[in-house]
Amino acid sequence: MGSAAEIEEGQVVRENFNDLLWFLVVAEERSFTKAAARIGITQSTLSHTIKRLETQMGLRLLARTTRSVSTTEAGERLRQSLAPRIAEIEADIAALTDLRDRPSGTIRITVSDHALETVIWPKLRAVLADYPEIRVEFSRDNGLRNIVEDGFDAGVRLGETVEKDMVAVRIGPDWRLVAIGSPGYFARRGIPATPQDLVAHNCISLRLTSGAGFYAWEFEKDGRDVRMRVDGQLIFNSTLPMVDAAIAGYGVAYVPEDIVADHIKAGRLQLVLDDWSPFFAGYYLYYPSRHQHLPAFRVLVEALRAHG
Repeated sequence: MGSAAEIEEGQVVRENFNDLLWFLVVAEERSFTKAAARIGITQSTLSHTIKRLETQMGLRLLARTTRSVSTTEAGERLRQSLAPRIAEIEADIAALTDLRDRPSGTIRITVSDHALETVIWPKLRAVLADYPEIRVEFSRDNGLRNIVEDGFDAGVRLGETVEKDMVAVRIGPDWRLVAIGSPGYFARRGIPATPQDLVAHNCISLRLTSGAGFYAWEFEKDGRDVRMRVDGQLIFNSTLPMVDAAIAGYGVAYVPEDIVADHIKAGRLQLVLDDWSPFFAGYYLYYPSRHQHLPAFRVLVEALRAHG
């Protein structure tokens, strides 16, 4: 710790920071009248402030005549010391203000591979080219992450899984999962007529991250909900390789319909349990509060927001 005198001196400097700024204006204007007008105070208030500063410092800083004001030797040394420092502070503040107004900085998002491939990246890749100072970090994750605890700015989930205390912005249409396999596989093992028939099939499972275990396949028909815990030779933590495995004949996979539509049309995959596959409430971008966000975050939200 410093001495009592050093502490007292530091307190004087902090308490009189505005006084020092006003002194600098007077030294620059060489006039109490002009300086008071520039600061927006009365001339008498400014004069009293400068006298108080001189008394506290024990130095005469300004030489006053009836026609002009000039700095003393001590005052000039103080002016030369203050001016560049104040200019630097003003430049830093201007830079921070510019950051507030200009889209820049890093945004961290936790997102599933399907959402990233089909919704997030198709919308952002064209927009981000216009904002080179925005950095986006994608964390591919098929689990339900706590974005506050894990340090993310936002996450992407199906609408039905977003917590009520989060702001949720719809970013994509409803979609569904479908059960698929290769025609050769079904020729060997038969076609399941109900979800329960999957017990007898080699199913390609999806492991959820964040310790959530395996995804239970969700089916629905005529108001009846069925959740199947399937089993099989292969387990992935991403949906895209599940499609390749199904095409190769390794079993039945339950994957987003949009990523296998072309394969079904081309005959590489066969859709089963079609009438048991319900639609989900689409993807939502979610984040923790309605507080004002930096421009970079607003750019991202507007780019992803579903219109119409």
